[in-house]
Amino acid sequence: MNQIDVEKMRNGKGFIAALDQSGGSTPKALAAYGVTESEFSNEAEMYDLVHEMRTRIITAPAFNSEHILGSILFEQTMDREIEGKYTGDYLREVKGVLPFLKIDKGLADLSNGVQKMKPNDDLDETLKRANERNMFGTKMRSVIQEANKDGIKEVVDQQFEIGKKIIAAGLVPIIEPEVDIHSTDKEQSEEILKQEIKQHLDQLQSNELVILKLTILRLPIIIKSLTIILMLYE
Repeated sequence: MNQIDVEKMRNGKGFIAALDQSGGSTPKALAAYGVTESEFSNEAEMYDLVHEMRTRIITAPAFNSEHILGSILFEQTMDREIEGKYTGDYLREVKGVLPFLKIDKGLADLSNGVQKMKPNDDLDETLKRANERNMFGTKMRSVIQEANKDGIKEVVDQQFEIGKKIIAAGLVPIIEPEVDIHSTDKEQSEEILKQEIKQHLDQLQSNELVILKLTILRLPIIIKSLTIILMLYE
Protein backbone atom coordinates (compact mmCIF):
# COMPACT_ATOMS: atom_id res chain seq x y z
CA MET A 1 0.00 0.00 0.00
CA ASN A 2 1.41 3.37 -1.03
CA GLN A 3 1.65 5.61 2.05
CA ILE A 4 1.48 8.76 -0.08
CA ASP A 5 -1.91 7.59 -1.33
CA VAL A 6 -3.01 6.78 2.23
CA GLU A 7 -2.06 10.24 3.45
CA LYS A 8 -3.85 11.81 0.51
CA MET A 9 -7.02 9.90 1.34
CA ARG A 10 -6.64 10.63 5.04
CA ASN A 11 -5.99 14.36 4.82
CA GLY A 12 -7.19 15.43 1.39
CA LYS A 13 -10.40 17.29 0.66
CA GLY A 14 -13.06 16.31 -1.84
CA PHE A 15 -15.54 13.53 -2.53
CA ILE A 16 -15.45 10.10 -4.11
CA ALA A 17 -17.16 10.12 -7.51
CA ALA A 18 -19.29 7.04 -8.29
CA LEU A 19 -18.77 5.95 -11.90
CA ASP A 20 -19.45 2.28 -11.20
CA GLN A 21 -22.87 1.58 -12.72
CA SER A 22 -22.94 -2.08 -13.74
CA GLY A 23 -25.12 -3.93 -16.26
CA GLY A 24 -28.41 -3.43 -14.45
CA SER A 25 -28.05 0.28 -13.75
CA THR A 26 -26.18 1.35 -16.89
CA PRO A 27 -29.29 1.93 -19.07
CA LYS A 28 -30.66 4.33 -16.43
CA ALA A 29 -27.34 6.17 -16.23
CA LEU A 30 -27.23 6.52 -20.01
CA ALA A 31 -30.84 7.69 -20.11
CA ALA A 32 -30.06 10.42 -17.57
CA TYR A 33 -27.15 11.39 -19.83
CA GLY A 34 -29.48 11.61 -22.82
CA VAL A 35 -28.78 8.25 -24.52
CA THR A 36 -31.91 6.12 -24.84
CA GLU A 37 -32.06 2.33 -25.20
CA SER A 38 -32.99 2.76 -28.86
CA GLU A 39 -29.41 3.92 -29.50
CA PHE A 40 -27.79 0.55 -28.69
CA SER A 41 -28.83 -2.96 -29.67
CA ASN A 42 -26.65 -5.13 -27.42
CA GLU A 43 -24.59 -5.09 -24.24
CA ALA A 44 -21.31 -4.44 -26.02
CA GLU A 45 -22.66 -1.29 -27.65
CA MET A 46 -24.14 -0.19 -24.33
CA TYR A 47 -20.78 -0.51 -22.57
CA ASP A 48 -19.03 1.35 -25.39
CA LEU A 49 -21.48 4.23 -24.95
CA VAL A 50 -21.17 4.33 -21.18
CA HIS A 51 -17.38 4.36 -21.44
CA GLU A 52 -17.66 7.33 -23.79
CA MET A 53 -19.83 9.02 -21.18
CA ARG A 54 -17.38 8.28 -18.38
CA THR A 55 -14.45 9.41 -20.50
CA ARG A 56 -16.15 12.73 -21.11
CA ILE A 57 -16.79 13.15 -17.38
CA ILE A 58 -13.27 12.17 -16.30
CA THR A 59 -11.50 14.29 -18.93
CA ALA A 60 -13.58 17.39 -18.11
CA PRO A 61 -11.46 20.20 -16.60
CA ALA A 62 -13.68 20.34 -13.50
CA PHE A 63 -12.96 16.67 -12.74
CA ASN A 64 -9.72 17.15 -10.82
CA SER A 65 -8.07 16.65 -7.44
CA GLU A 66 -9.14 20.07 -6.21
CA HIS A 67 -12.64 18.71 -5.65
CA ILE A 68 -12.35 14.91 -6.05
CA LEU A 69 -10.31 12.50 -3.93
CA GLY A 70 -11.29 9.25 -5.61
CA SER A 71 -13.48 7.64 -8.22
CA ILE A 72 -15.23 4.25 -8.09
CA LEU A 73 -14.98 2.26 -11.32
CA PHE A 74 -16.86 -0.67 -12.81
CA GLU A 75 -14.64 -3.60 -13.85
CA GLN A 76 -15.04 -2.88 -17.55
CA THR A 77 -14.09 0.75 -16.97
CA MET A 78 -10.97 -0.35 -15.11
CA ASP A 79 -9.94 -2.49 -18.09
CA ARG A 80 -10.58 0.23 -20.68
CA GLU A 81 -8.37 3.16 -21.63
CA ILE A 82 -8.66 6.93 -21.62
CA GLU A 83 -6.28 8.81 -23.92
CA GLY A 84 -4.01 5.78 -24.20
CA LYS A 85 -3.84 4.98 -20.49
CA TYR A 86 -5.81 2.47 -18.42
CA THR A 87 -8.53 4.36 -16.59
CA GLY A 88 -6.91 3.97 -13.18
CA ASP A 89 -3.57 5.22 -14.47
CA TYR A 90 -5.25 8.18 -16.16
CA LEU A 91 -7.02 9.09 -12.93
CA ARG A 92 -3.79 8.89 -10.94
CA GLU A 93 -1.31 10.40 -13.37
CA VAL A 94 -3.38 13.03 -15.14
CA LYS A 95 -6.10 13.93 -12.64
CA GLY A 96 -4.46 13.15 -9.29
CA VAL A 97 -7.53 11.10 -8.29
CA LEU A 98 -7.38 7.74 -6.49
CA PRO A 99 -9.17 4.87 -8.29
CA PHE A 100 -11.46 2.38 -6.53
CA LEU A 101 -13.01 -0.78 -8.00
CA LYS A 102 -16.57 -1.97 -7.41
CA ILE A 103 -16.12 -5.63 -6.48
CA ASP A 104 -19.53 -6.85 -5.32
CA LYS A 105 -21.77 -8.93 -7.58
CA GLY A 106 -25.01 -7.30 -6.47
CA LEU A 107 -27.48 -7.91 -3.67
CA ALA A 108 -28.91 -11.21 -2.48
CA ASP A 109 -32.62 -11.63 -1.74
CA LEU A 110 -34.07 -10.05 1.40
CA SER A 111 -33.54 -12.17 4.52
CA ASN A 112 -33.71 -11.15 8.20
CA GLY A 113 -34.54 -7.64 7.07
CA VAL A 114 -31.33 -7.19 5.07
CA GLN A 115 -29.79 -7.84 1.66
CA LYS A 116 -26.30 -9.21 1.94
CA MET A 117 -23.92 -9.34 -1.01
CA LYS A 118 -24.16 -12.21 -3.46
CA PRO A 119 -21.33 -14.77 -3.39
CA ASN A 120 -18.15 -13.60 -5.11
CA ASP A 121 -16.31 -16.74 -6.18
CA ASP A 122 -13.68 -14.95 -8.27
CA LEU A 123 -12.76 -12.33 -5.64
CA ASP A 124 -9.08 -13.35 -5.47
CA GLU A 125 -8.68 -12.97 -9.24
CA THR A 126 -10.53 -9.64 -9.17
CA LEU A 127 -8.23 -8.30 -6.46
CA LYS A 128 -5.19 -9.45 -8.41
CA ARG A 129 -6.40 -7.57 -11.48
CA ALA A 130 -7.22 -4.53 -9.35
CA ASN A 131 -3.59 -4.40 -8.26
CA GLU A 132 -2.40 -4.83 -11.83
CA ARG A 133 -4.56 -1.86 -12.82
CA ASN A 134 -3.22 0.27 -9.94
CA MET A 135 -6.44 0.56 -7.94
CA PHE A 136 -6.14 2.15 -4.51
CA GLY A 137 -9.17 0.46 -3.00
CA THR A 138 -12.50 -1.27 -3.51
CA LYS A 139 -16.18 -0.68 -2.91
CA MET A 140 -18.94 -3.14 -1.96
CA ARG A 141 -22.54 -2.54 -0.90
CA SER A 142 -25.12 -4.26 1.30
CA VAL A 143 -28.57 -2.91 2.23
CA ILE A 144 -30.37 -2.88 5.58
CA GLN A 145 -34.15 -2.60 5.35
CA GLU A 146 -35.21 -3.34 8.93
CA ALA A 147 -33.82 -3.04 12.46
CA ASN A 148 -33.17 -6.77 12.71
CA LYS A 149 -30.14 -7.34 14.95
CA ASP A 150 -29.29 -10.75 13.50
CA GLY A 151 -29.57 -9.49 9.94
CA ILE A 152 -27.48 -6.36 10.58
CA LYS A 153 -24.81 -8.47 12.27
CA GLU A 154 -24.71 -10.75 9.21
CA VAL A 155 -24.27 -7.75 6.91
CA VAL A 156 -21.44 -6.22 8.95
CA ASP A 157 -19.72 -9.59 9.47
CA GLN A 158 -19.78 -10.21 5.72
CA GLN A 159 -18.50 -6.73 4.90
CA PHE A 160 -15.55 -7.02 7.28
CA GLU A 161 -14.79 -10.64 6.38
CA ILE A 162 -14.39 -9.64 2.73
CA GLY A 163 -12.76 -6.39 3.80
CA LYS A 164 -9.99 -8.36 5.52
CA LYS A 165 -9.26 -10.20 2.28
CA ILE A 166 -9.10 -6.88 0.45
CA ILE A 167 -6.71 -5.45 3.05
CA ALA A 168 -4.54 -8.58 2.74
CA ALA A 169 -4.34 -7.92 -1.00
CA GLY A 170 -2.90 -4.46 -0.28
CA LEU A 171 -6.04 -2.46 -1.05
CA VAL A 172 -8.31 -0.27 1.07
CA PRO A 173 -11.95 -1.42 1.21
CA ILE A 174 -14.92 0.92 1.35
CA ILE A 175 -17.31 -0.73 3.81
CA GLU A 176 -20.88 0.16 2.80
CA PRO A 177 -23.70 -1.28 4.91
CA GLU A 178 -26.38 1.06 3.60
CA VAL A 179 -29.50 1.63 5.70
CA ASP A 180 -32.41 2.17 3.32
CA ILE A 181 -33.32 5.84 3.55
CA HIS A 182 -37.02 4.90 3.41
CA SER A 183 -36.79 2.41 6.30
CA THR A 184 -39.49 3.01 8.91
CA ASP A 185 -37.11 2.13 11.74
CA LYS A 186 -33.98 3.74 10.35
CA GLU A 187 -32.79 5.18 13.67
CA GLN A 188 -32.97 1.78 15.38
CA SER A 189 -31.07 0.19 12.49
CA GLU A 190 -28.39 2.86 12.73
CA GLU A 191 -27.94 2.28 16.45
CA ILE A 192 -27.50 -1.48 15.95
CA LEU A 193 -25.24 -0.86 12.98
CA LYS A 194 -23.04 1.51 14.95
CA GLN A 195 -22.43 -1.10 17.64
CA GLU A 196 -21.68 -3.86 15.13
CA ILE A 197 -19.26 -1.68 13.15
CA LYS A 198 -17.49 -0.54 16.32
CA GLN A 199 -16.88 -4.14 17.38
CA HIS A 200 -15.11 -4.86 14.11
CA LEU A 201 -13.16 -1.60 14.08
CA ASP A 202 -11.88 -2.35 17.58
CA GLN A 203 -10.43 -5.63 16.28
CA LEU A 204 -8.49 -4.08 13.39
CA GLN A 205 -4.72 -3.66 13.61
CA SER A 206 -3.25 -0.17 13.22
CA ASN A 207 -2.17 -0.94 9.66
CA GLU A 208 -5.57 -2.35 8.63
CA LEU A 209 -7.39 0.60 7.11
CA VAL A 210 -11.01 0.78 6.00
CA ILE A 211 -13.29 3.54 4.75
CA LEU A 212 -16.90 3.70 5.92
CA LYS A 213 -19.65 4.77 3.54
CA LEU A 214 -22.87 5.29 5.48
CA THR A 215 -26.24 6.80 4.67
CA ILE A 216 -26.86 10.21 6.20
CA LEU A 217 -27.72 9.62 9.83
CA ARG A 218 -30.69 11.02 11.67
CA LEU A 219 -30.30 13.17 14.75
CA PRO A 220 -29.71 12.73 17.63
CA ILE A 221 -27.43 9.74 17.00
CA ILE A 222 -25.45 11.48 14.24
CA ILE A 223 -23.07 13.11 16.72
CA LYS A 224 -22.36 9.82 18.51
CA SER A 225 -21.85 8.03 15.21
CA LEU A 226 -19.32 10.50 13.88
CA THR A 227 -16.75 8.95 16.22
CA ILE A 228 -16.97 5.73 14.22
CA ILE A 229 -15.97 7.47 11.01
CA LEU A 230 -13.09 9.26 12.73
CA MET A 231 -11.76 5.95 14.03
CA LEU A 232 -10.84 5.07 10.46
CA TYR A 233 -7.69 7.16 10.64
CA GLU A 234 -6.64 6.84 14.27
